[in-house]
Amino acid sequence: KFEIIKLEYVGAQVGSELREKGEWAMLIALFSILIYVALRFELIYGLGAITALIHDVVITLGVFSIFNLTFDLSVLAAILAVIGYSLNDSIVVFDRVRENNISLRKLSILEVLDKSINQTLSRTIVTSLTTLLVVVSLLVFGGEAVKNFSIAMLIGIIIGTYSSIYVASASLAYFGIQRPEQS
Repeated sequence: KFEIIKLEYVGAQVGSELREKGEWAMLIALFSILIYVALRFELIYGLGAITALIHDVVITLGVFSIFNLTFDLSVLAAILAVIGYSLNDSIVVFDRVRENNISLRKLSILEVLDKSINQTLSRTIVTSLTTLLVVVSLLVFGGEAVKNFSIAMLIGIIIGTYSSIYVASASLAYFGIQRPEQS
């Protein structure tokens, strides 16, 4: 014997509206992040952060598309959370890059980037593993209601950690980060 506890149906009109509003929310979030990071650091750091965040979103959405997983509002919320999570990791690396760019003047820019990543690597990995423990627990024990949210978070944290280490800093080198003027 079974009982229907919850039944949801979203029509094409409502689904289209939710998708459009979700896209706008993501674009506004990314643009706001660009402005914040550009003001907090420099424009080049903002471009590096946005590059990494777009990478995270595209990969996460790509996995959902490849495996034909349901994309709903909880997945959109997870993607926005992943943007915040990945941004936090990238900011930690960028802050170290900025410090090292001033203090390690004898090293080349690429060496400064490499050293900065290595200095923040253990923190990034420990934070990611701790967060992954919670997300995997949510995926295993959370039930059907949070399944897609958990999957999106799991993918996003793995990809976000990867992008904070490799994509964000490489973007700084690609966009031509310069040394600050000596005072």
